[in-house]
Amino acid sequence: MSSLNRWPRCIACLGLGVLGGLWVGPQLVGQVPLPVPALPGNAPVLPREWNSYAPVAKRALPALVCIEGKSKVARAQLDDPDPGFGSGVLIDAAGIVLTNNHIVADTNVVEVTLQDGRKFTSKEIRRDPKTDLAVIRLEGKEPFPFLEFADSTTMEVGDRVLALGAPFGLTGSVTQGIVSATGRRNLNLNVIEDFIQIDAAVNPGNSGGPLVNMEGKLIGLTAAIKTRSGGFQGVGLAVSSNLARDIAAQLIKHGGVRRPYLGALVRDLDDATATKQKLKPAAGVLVTEVTDKSPAAKANLGVGDVILSVNGKPVTTPREMQRVILTLPVGPMVDVVVVRNGQQFLTRVTVEEQVDVPAASPGPALQPAISFDAVGITVTEITPDAAAKLGLPKAVKGVQVAAVTPGGLAAASGVGRGMVIVQVDRTPIATADDFRNAVSRAGREKGAVLHVLRPNGEVDFLILKGQ
Repeated sequence: MSSLNRWPRCIACLGLGVLGGLWVGPQLVGQVPLPVPALPGNAPVLPREWNSYAPVAKRALPALVCIEGKSKVARAQLDDPDPGFGSGVLIDAAGIVLTNNHIVADTNVVEVTLQDGRKFTSKEIRRDPKTDLAVIRLEGKEPFPFLEFADSTTMEVGDRVLALGAPFGLTGSVTQGIVSATGRRNLNLNVIEDFIQIDAAVNPGNSGGPLVNMEGKLIGLTAAIKTRSGGFQGVGLAVSSNLARDIAAQLIKHGGVRRPYLGALVRDLDDATATKQKLKPAAGVLVTEVTDKSPAAKANLGVGDVILSVNGKPVTTPREMQRVILTLPVGPMVDVVVVRNGQQFLTRVTVEEQVDVPAASPGPALQPAISFDAVGITVTEITPDAAAKLGLPKAVKGVQVAAVTPGGLAAASGVGRGMVIVQVDRTPIATADDFRNAVSRAGREKGAVLHVLRPNGEVDFLILKGQ
């Protein structure tokens, strides 16, 4: 499992009021005891749904499964004591199991155990590493119990949830908590991210298990925890059900994921550019790069253009644009509203399928990693093949972050592993020496502005500065 955690909450309140000196004893002259109304004998103190989560758990537990890799040792993301072991959830009566890819990443055969004790061995595993999702097909004579998907966008901060799984191999475990946040991204766990943050307690073995709402419907898939101690600290992350449902549907239908691709890198629209383009602040996103021969290039999009909407949906941040693009079907043309030199116009872009570039064979092209202890960062010069594997143009120049020292200057500034640094204080970076010299010129107190590309292609600016 990835690093995940959930927090059960139980709050008991007992109030006793003493009003400034009025109470001195039962014999206080002139005081008449107030009557205390009696509750009807059959009246519950609290509604049933506040007293117990049992009805929800009973509805959801039959769809929970345990997964164990039987061929190779799988990579554990949640530091599972038994690599290749985790949880999953049945999402179809035909026997389709949804789980995390990191549980089955290096496994060709899995054993799936249902809550009623039935065991199934399967070789039908379809994976999507970019979202850390996978599906497994089981063969059975009878319909399987399964959970229905709920719309994860309906979940709000404070909503109650249950996390089901097999922490430390303890099958059929249920913990409760609340939604702490929605739409968590840029956590550098997956290339494409849409997490629900929860505080329900989760531990190794919970990975891949369902997160359900109070109707017993699937609103997320437990995937990771954020922790400094290595153990549960109340911050758990679950892949949203909307993302999981879309990826699962493509894995089932195509055996893989057909991702839409436009070929334009964008960043937030700054106030100066907005004014120059006669726009309100945050009205759209600014195009910073267009890949040659991409759909965006064919539609005549260019650097400096401001995109206001894609397929009729407003895009005011790079995250919004990514979400909209990921919902587009491959093949059709979509409308893109653009502003250039203060003039608004409509262009049509044909959505193409993003092609994954196969990993290059190991050889002399691999670049050595160079550490900068003063900054707390290790970088390597990016190669065209490395850029392509990140979904970036092969022509990108810069240094890729190979490691970040916890508690160091880079970590405190938001720099994460996998990012590509292309400029420091507007100075282009092509080599590790370029990076060293640019940071040195800036100095620790003055700080430096890093122009970075995230692994999902988003553009960001981070300030590298000491306290």
